[in-house]
Amino acid sequence: MTEALFTPLTVGAIEARNRVVMAPLTRNRADNDSDEVGELHIDYYTQRAGAGIIITEATQISPEGKGYLATPGIYTDGQAAAWKKVTDAVHKAGGKIVVQLWHVGRISHTSLQPDGQAPVAPSAITANMKTFTAKGFEQTSDPRALNTEEISRVVQDYVHATKMA
Repeated sequence: MTEALFTPLTVGAIEARNRVVMAPLTRNRADNDSDEVGELHIDYYTQRAGAGIIITEATQISPEGKGYLATPGIYTDGQAAAWKKVTDAVHKAGGKIVVQLWHVGRISHTSLQPDGQAPVAPSAITANMKTFTAKGFEQTSDPRALNTEEISRVVQDYVHATKMA
């Protein structure tokens, strides 16, 4: 049974050298001003390149998609260039890496949103939980309901982030 874990696996276009998949873990180590990954990310992911497939920490598709302090994005050229350093290092070490794209919806705080705006969500129902901000863990802010006309914009944010990745 253990031998099966270390046999190759093809997942879509990815040919993994084993069946170990590293699940995404939010690291809260990105630069909070630029939402870019850095040297610590290069080391962290390269150290784990022995996994068949690494799924990165959740990475926001837009400034509006941010829900936790110091989490990375992949919607600017700078962010994509920073992630490329990570993926290049992982590939050089023989690893395979994919990005987990996200938009946190209501799991955010106004201090993390552009211009302090309310987070957007499917409905204006506040989440009964906390998120990590510059002040530590704080109750999530009241969201506003995303209107129907805005859905295509969020879809395009995913499309853009996918292209950046």
